[in-house]
Amino acid sequence: MATETGEVVKESAGMPQLDFSTFDNQIVWLLITLVVIYFVLSRVALPRIGSVLAERAGTITNDIAAAEDLKQQALDAEAAYDKALIDARAEAGRIVGETKAAIQVDLDKAIAKADAEIAARSAEGEKAIAAIRDSAAESVATVAKDIAKDIVSAVAPGKIDAKSITAAVTAKMKG
Repeated sequence: MATETGEVVKESAGMPQLDFSTFDNQIVWLLITLVVIYFVLSRVALPRIGSVLAERAGTITNDIAAAEDLKQQALDAEAAYDKALIDARAEAGRIVGETKAAIQVDLDKAIAKADAEIAARSAEGEKAIAAIRDSAAESVATVAKDIAKDIVSAVAPGKIDAKSITAAVTAKMKG
């Protein structure tokens, strides 16, 4: 193929990167490019990445330390809560004990008062029963004397006087 100036340019077949005649030139430029990339990465990019990683590591370390502090505070708060709960239960038990004791004292007083009232009513009842028994005994004696007088009057009129009937009934009732 000819150029406008009339030079003949040899056409090469395929890709120019695979042309063996330009390999030396390509290797030099490859090395130059790799050295430039190495210096750019080592002087600019890697220090920035290193500082970001160091900052992240510091943040993570601080966050872990803060989390451990918060965990310890939570454990301390839980321990304080448990202690307060135990103290409250002990106080409640003490109050219950005191209340039971006070109620027992009041109950003992009420029982003593009720026992005294029952004893007084029982004594009154026994007195009333004794009075009724005595009254009934007198009534029985009177009725027995009257019946004995009527029977003796009916069987033998006028032969026995009232004193002898009373003495006989009294002797029989005594035993």
